[in-house]
Amino acid sequence: MNDIITHITDTPVASAILAITLLFTLLAFYSDEVYSKFILHPYSVAKGQNVYTILTSGLIHKDWQHLFFNMMSYCFFAFYLETVIGHWQFGLLYTASLILSDLPTVLKHKEDYWYHSLGASGAISAVVFSYILFFPLSKIRFLLLPFEIPAIIFGGLYLLYCVYASRKAADSINHDAHFYGALSGVMITIMLYPKVVPYFFQTISAVFN
Repeated sequence: MNDIITHITDTPVASAILAITLLFTLLAFYSDEVYSKFILHPYSVAKGQNVYTILTSGLIHKDWQHLFFNMMSYCFFAFYLETVIGHWQFGLLYTASLILSDLPTVLKHKEDYWYHSLGASGAISAVVFSYILFFPLSKIRFLLLPFEIPAIIFGGLYLLYCVYASRKAADSINHDAHFYGALSGVMITIMLYPKVVPYFFQTISAVFN
């Protein structure tokens, strides 16, 4: 119990985001009203209506599988990243990336009345790629892979999957947000910590020396 309290104290922002996301996702699972109010509808947002859903759509998920994948990815990276970049910096990274990753979707589907999207994928992608900038060679064991892979290779595979999933998507999960969230995460991290760029390339180049 003390370890849990210490963990929450050390990473209050990441812990709060996890708790809030789980809470509202569960509410949306059992409440059509919450689900309909929180989901992103680009057609409405483009017309200045329900603009708040750019944020709230990141608090709900389509189903248990969607929730599990996103929260597992989040937990792999978010808590340690907050200890590295700081509390308000982590909050800024997550929130800004959530917004920025949804804006291309709003523009792309602004005339598509039947299109809706949801999920925290954009913000979580930002967290993943911010982590990769600091620890490109850290080893990650992901899902059913029988071996560990460097974080930077995971990032490349992740983006390839996002592009593929976006082209094949036939659901309300915002696969495009993965890609734009990753870009947002990289840009915001560099703005906050410009020195991470030479550090990243020095770390990579050390492999070949």
